[in-house]
Amino acid sequence: MYIRFILFLFFIFSCDFPERNCLKFQTGTFEFKSISEKGDTLITKFTRTKDLEIGFFNEKIDSNTVKWVSDCECIYKKVNPKSLSEKKAVQMKILSTNANSYTFEYSFVGDIKNKQRGFVKKISD
Repeated sequence: MYIRFILFLFFIFSCDFPERNCLKFQTGTFEFKSISEKGDTLITKFTRTKDLEIGFFNEKIDSNTVKWVSDCECIYKKVNPKSLSEKKAVQMKILSTNANSYTFEYSFVGDIKNKQRGFVKKISD
């Protein structure tokens, strides 16, 4: 019995859990790269404060309110939505972090089937 307990403890403590230093990424200036259907690299830069995110993409500015529901999860809502789809809130969860970047998943709030993943690099504080 004692050996099983020791093996169980060894198994639990040997698991490699991803680093999640999320507080470091709640504010700052960031860069997000994606690939278009044509194969072009698309770059979005955004600045985030505790309660607002301003994004810059293709010479357009986009603003969202940010509500942090935990250290690693927030809800975005567009400031001035122009359509019904833009009125939908987006949920974002940081999955793992490293020195200057994080991996995340996002979807419309309540849409558990259509989650997407991305990678963001922090440019400055």
